[in-house]
Amino acid sequence: MNRRKLLGFLLAAGMASLSGQAVAQTALKIGYVLPATSHYGYAVSVLASEVAKRTEGRYRLEAFPSGALGGEREMVEGAQLGTLGLVLTSTGPVTNFVPEVGILDLPFLFRDAAHAHQVLDSKIGQDLLAKFPSHGLVGLAWTDQSFRHLTNSRRPVVTPEDVKGLKVRTMENPVHILSFRTVGANPTPMAFPEVFGALQQGAIDGQEQAIAGSASTKMSQVQKYLSLTGHFFSPAVFIMSPKAFNNLSSEDKEHFLAAARAASMAMREYMREADAKGIEQMRKDGMEVNENVDKEKFQAAFQPAYAEFAKKYGQENIDAIRAVGLPGTSQ
Repeated sequence: MNRRKLLGFLLAAGMASLSGQAVAQTALKIGYVLPATSHYGYAVSVLASEVAKRTEGRYRLEAFPSGALGGEREMVEGAQLGTLGLVLTSTGPVTNFVPEVGILDLPFLFRDAAHAHQVLDSKIGQDLLAKFPSHGLVGLAWTDQSFRHLTNSRRPVVTPEDVKGLKVRTMENPVHILSFRTVGANPTPMAFPEVFGALQQGAIDGQEQAIAGSASTKMSQVQKYLSLTGHFFSPAVFIMSPKAFNNLSSEDKEHFLAAARAASMAMREYMREADAKGIEQMRKDGMEVNENVDKEKFQAAFQPAYAEFAKKYGQENIDAIRAVGLPGTSQ
């Protein structure tokens, strides 16, 4: 075989090899409701990079932001049915599938972000993830979206009295609905892709989510007031379809779990700056930001709901979460 033919043969063999690699590569869809420029978009980009790196390109993630595959509840259902590979979602709709997770959404449960991270990394948080498979889901890792704050188009919110009568979009989450009803608001559960239009049309007065989410979804265009209530921490979670997860080798299962944990850690660092940047951006966009919220009054106003929460989740479990990180505790 002459030199030219040999080079041609090697080139053809190389192309065939690359083609075979492309065919062998498995693509999995991951959906989320916020824009690609949001904190969710950042977390998913890190996850995709880590998956590709750890599996040596055997798996790649195709991201579908901005609710392209539906609302969070619909996407969690898709993962459960096996029609969607992965979803990054807030815990809000997850409580409809894994009820025990609702305890993480209780108002003013966490002292600060560090406390929340300690709980999620502790046996408490990992035991909650372990409950997902019995409900037809795989919880890969908890991730961060910081504390949630209230926006509305009617008035500044400083005390619970200011919330009374406001029609506030909440997640499809019984804990959030009861909490807002307790302080006199009119909670209106709604899939996130519908929220901006409902605010624009005046069907609802306000909404609540993390600062980074409100900034990336341009709530300043349809809301006048941002109040830094910090009422829920409400973590997010990477969920995988059991169908997709069980198709992985044992080694690749560990790779996906490790990739999700790495994305979670990166997300925490990202969120440290996202709140400050988001607040400044919404100020520039014309929103009135109220930092002097009376959180003690809000905490007191939410207390009547805790009688119901204790019945549902167990007072001992609530106390265990509050104790994490305090002197003399082992968690």
